[in-house]
Amino acid sequence: MEKASNLDSKMYVLDTNVLLHEPLAYLSFQEHDVVIPMTVLEELDHIKDRKHDVSRDARVAIRGLDEVLKDASPEQMLQGVALPSDKKAKASSAGTLIIVNDHLFADSISGLPGNENDHRIINCAVHLQKQHPHCKVVLVTKDINMRLKAKGAGLKFVEDYRTDQLIDDIALLSSGYKKIEGDFWQHVGECETEQHGRDTFHKVAKSLIPDVFSNEYLLDDSGHFAARVKSYDEQHIMLKDIGVERLMHQSAWGVKPKNIYQGMAMDALLDTGIELVILTGPAGCGKTLLALACALEMVVEKGIYDKVIVTRNTPEIAESIGFLPGTEEEKMAPWLAAITDTLEVLHKGDENPISSRNYIMEKANIQFKSVNFMRGRSIQNAVVLVYSSIVTSSLLLLLHFYWAIAKVTRILIKLKGKWVNIRLFLTNLLPNFIKFSYYCTAPTKNLFFKGVV
Repeated sequence: MEKASNLDSKMYVLDTNVLLHEPLAYLSFQEHDVVIPMTVLEELDHIKDRKHDVSRDARVAIRGLDEVLKDASPEQMLQGVALPSDKKAKASSAGTLIIVNDHLFADSISGLPGNENDHRIINCAVHLQKQHPHCKVVLVTKDINMRLKAKGAGLKFVEDYRTDQLIDDIALLSSGYKKIEGDFWQHVGECETEQHGRDTFHKVAKSLIPDVFSNEYLLDDSGHFAARVKSYDEQHIMLKDIGVERLMHQSAWGVKPKNIYQGMAMDALLDTGIELVILTGPAGCGKTLLALACALEMVVEKGIYDKVIVTRNTPEIAESIGFLPGTEEEKMAPWLAAITDTLEVLHKGDENPISSRNYIMEKANIQFKSVNFMRGRSIQNAVVLVYSSIVTSSLLLLLHFYWAIAKVTRILIKLKGKWVNIRLFLTNLLPNFIKFSYYCTAPTKNLFFKGVV
């Protein structure tokens, strides 16, 4: 490891969870040295035979490491094997991959007991820091507690793995609306107003709000103004004047918004001109209730669409409960219990909520489908609710729906997971299709749904 004497060199020690999060993560460090402790290889070996999605990632990581190290001698593995060039990198890679036998290091180096794998990995990083004082040794891990332990053990540099994120701070992503300080109309000099039926449109200068996108909502501090961006060019923005009162007086299947944020979501869900709506937020904020209520309103009451298709992936949180008998819909019923629970809530005032639920499911032609069998289907004139779990990458889930998306008239996606990947996917593959993305994940509490009960 002669390169370690260079003051500008960095040595990244990867934790197991980084390789499980992104199996080829070691290719993301370009000209720097990447260290894989022996303990990490042992953990990958134990995980690879489990019957879970994470086992696949472990096997991919092991095969990738083998591809890099297959022709290397033991001495070369200790000195460092050149990493293959990353096609995404602008410059050619000059980094090396090093396998370190951390079992040879004494526990006293870090002061942590060596009976835990996390402690052995930290011990390895601290040892390398002492062995190469002129090199920046960085422990990379997704485990927050492990980062705290490493700092407490004397490691100077610890980092989270963020290479897979679109930007470093996800709070900087658009929330689907902008808040204008003060009274909006006090900032407007001249505007052109047009009337199209019951809708009023205003054309204002683009300089007033330089950074906007289509179907973004605008609010101000007056508590009365609310508008949505219909279109824009280099000089002007066309706004649809909605108003807070109109947003708050919407109703879908008997459900009314409890705050302005639910009002904006319902307005987007009920607008047939918006093909894709993404709702995110914490549990209990009303995402499922709003999406299902709007779907029933458009299918049963207005007759715009013919059916409602609900689908989701089927990750197992605990141990498998085994084989489920029955048809596809009967097998999916336990996974989509949130939908049937919501239907019961919508009809809790009925004399027999269970009978009402079953009647509505038949009337609205609500179908439960497995995401495993959705690829390539031609779904016509339907409302599709994609209920994504936090366990599975939402990017991979939408890839299954890529062909179906082009054929479906209406899609409502309810996400609880890694929506940064969703944004990246939509930006790269569906730039002309996405018209509205409503996110409720900004850190301030007033941006979250308050729930509809």
